[in-house]
Amino acid sequence: MPASPSTARAINDRLALRLLQQDGPLTATQLKTSTGLSRPTVADLVERLQEAGLIEVVGEAGAERRGPNARLYGIVADRAHLAALDVRTGSVSVIVADLLGRTLAEASVPIGSDTGTAPAVERAVALLERTAREAGDAPLHSVGVGAPGLIDPATGELRVTIGLPAWHRELVTSLQRRLPARVLVENETNLAAVAEHRVGAARDRPTFALFWLGHAIGAALMLDGTLRRGASGGAGEIGFMPVPGAVGALSADTCEGGFHSLVGSEAICALAAAHGMEPPRTRPDGDGGEPRCAVSGPEQGYAAAAYVQGALAGATGGEAFLGDLAQRIALGAASVVSVLDPGCLVLAGEVGHAGGTGLAALVEERLTLLSPLRTEVRAGELGGTAILRGALFTAREAAQDALFAPAAP
Repeated sequence: MPASPSTARAINDRLALRLLQQDGPLTATQLKTSTGLSRPTVADLVERLQEAGLIEVVGEAGAERRGPNARLYGIVADRAHLAALDVRTGSVSVIVADLLGRTLAEASVPIGSDTGTAPAVERAVALLERTAREAGDAPLHSVGVGAPGLIDPATGELRVTIGLPAWHRELVTSLQRRLPARVLVENETNLAAVAEHRVGAARDRPTFALFWLGHAIGAALMLDGTLRRGASGGAGEIGFMPVPGAVGALSADTCEGGFHSLVGSEAICALAAAHGMEPPRTRPDGDGGEPRCAVSGPEQGYAAAAYVQGALAGATGGEAFLGDLAQRIALGAASVVSVLDPGCLVLAGEVGHAGGTGLAALVEERLTLLSPLRTEVRAGELGGTAILRGALFTAREAAQDALFAPAAP
């Protein structure tokens, strides 16, 4: 049946708002072209959205195009603020942004392993509150939180995970209790995949898998543009995946005996030592994250990444080390590829970022010999910013859906 006039207006308004969020600012003429609506219809919806306080004039298209048709319209980005938190084993980082995702303030704080649960939670919450004040007076609408461990898909709560600090779960509970904002929790590896999909290595790929390689390992699965979490939130727990050459007995409680025993940071450091490589003396810059199955300190993830960087720079034993590491990663990738056929694999995390295109090419070469399913292997582009950026995308979408959706007719 044809839509009623009020329903048609709501549909048109939603379409225009979505375009302004994604591609704005835009002129009325550009809105007309993108929506296919008539000029009078676009003029009506622009006036309607301005009166509702949803959009405003933010400039003009150019000096040669003066007049009403040259006005640039954009969403009112300061109606509310967003926040993103990257919760790691030993630190918390936060970004506060406007509704277009533009950073207004950011900060981080270390949290030592000897810090009690209550002080750790208070330190993290105080960091967010202080950063939000520095960003301005607009209310905090949505907070995206990236954390290691499993997220219950039914409740959205962070589940208790062996090997991770108790304050992680208490922090989420405290944020939900103390903040007027909506708190959205997601596994950090999943958030890295969201960010790589939007603005990183997989922005042209609706379907791909992401391996987070570093302190420990995890995977994220993006199928047809949708993040897949699994029935219990555990999709991507590749640390437990049985693979040839894995060390130890398989167990539901630890990652021993699974893929983690081959490519976790401890295994990578041991592999480098076996090839006679000198221990790294410096920590690589610009990466981080706490993937699932964490069984050792996060600093070991940086050490593993430094070994990879050294090998790529020509360190003694580096070429053989990289070949063996690529073979190990390809073994796990072959199992994932044979089930999902994602067509693309992104290597992220400390090790994936440090390895760059060189390691990605070696993995793709070896994966071609293990699987008949053609799979392009790419290096992640966002490094340690991926988790925060993914969390900010999550918060932004939640806020825009709530604040910029015209009332139903």
